[in-house]
Amino acid sequence: MSTIHVTDCFLPRLGGIEVQVAGLAAEQASGGEDVHVITATRLARPGDGYSVHPVAVRLPWELPVHPRAGAHLHRLIGSLSPSVVHVHVGAISPFAWAGVRSAVRLGLPTVVVVHSMWDPVVRWCYRVLDRLGSWSTARLAVAAVSRAAAERVRAAAPGVAVAVVPNGIAPERWRGLPGRRRDGAVHVVSVGRLAARKEPMALLRALRAVSADVPLRATLAGAGPEMPALRRYVERHGLGWVGLPGRLDRRQVGGLLADADVFVNAASQEAFGLAALEARTAGVPVVARPGTGVADFVRDGVEGLLTDDLAAGIARLATDREERLRIAAHNRATVPTHCTWPRVLEALRSCAARV
Repeated sequence: MSTIHVTDCFLPRLGGIEVQVAGLAAEQASGGEDVHVITATRLARPGDGYSVHPVAVRLPWELPVHPRAGAHLHRLIGSLSPSVVHVHVGAISPFAWAGVRSAVRLGLPTVVVVHSMWDPVVRWCYRVLDRLGSWSTARLAVAAVSRAAAERVRAAAPGVAVAVVPNGIAPERWRGLPGRRRDGAVHVVSVGRLAARKEPMALLRALRAVSADVPLRATLAGAGPEMPALRRYVERHGLGWVGLPGRLDRRQVGGLLADADVFVNAASQEAFGLAALEARTAGVPVVARPGTGVADFVRDGVEGLLTDDLAAGIARLATDREERLRIAAHNRATVPTHCTWPRVLEALRSCAARV
């Protein structure tokens, strides 16, 4: 079986779509599939058992777009003759949607997976595009990475069947990490891209508010355009107990989670929250917003806390050691089975079977 994944962004860029598509391609390749990733990321390189085809030009800020993507994609997809084409889209993903058009024109089974929360402006754009191009009635299957993200897609295209294909992990990679043993300040961690839409500044403000009454230590791992502003905020308010180590590799993330007491996902428009899933699987209580993709694997009061008041959630777990340890023990004892790779691959195959 031959499979193509089309995505605007791919490794070495760092984000949820990039990490997930790379993991998905590697899992399919290990199962014997002939897997190809087509991307507009210029510096993308071959992966673990799969081929990568950059269709890119040099642009400012390495923007993942191509002025003649349609023609290139049509030729490349046609030459590879895949059994199925999976297209991964965010909010506005011109390269990926060019891949959708090419795959549909070639008569190939096509699955579109939405990895973002479509806000009202984005939903309006897709309704306009639907009137112009009738994408919602094309011969393709549509999925999203969480129930919350799927509801946003249905709002943009009423009547479209939207499946849920969650992000996947290998639980054994995160389970069994040594938990914290020493006393002292509660260690609050976050891992993710430091971009405005992920709201890292909201997390810093919440941490500062809680630290007035509770001893804390915090690590916000990741890289992105918000880093300079975060550093200025830390320096201005004397938050020397907050670490900003930059981008960490998977081994380093595992080490960070092994030393964590609480994990926080601050984004109010989080479509899934892969790092939060990894933390929950490692046994760390999670604080996140309700109504986001994190709610698919974190229940309020069970695997963590779901609250719009981040400071209150952090303070509750930081001061209530008994509740924090109870949630941590539950997380270590249970596995979010719907997010394991076999279940994710099964969900994708079901989508492909519809077309």
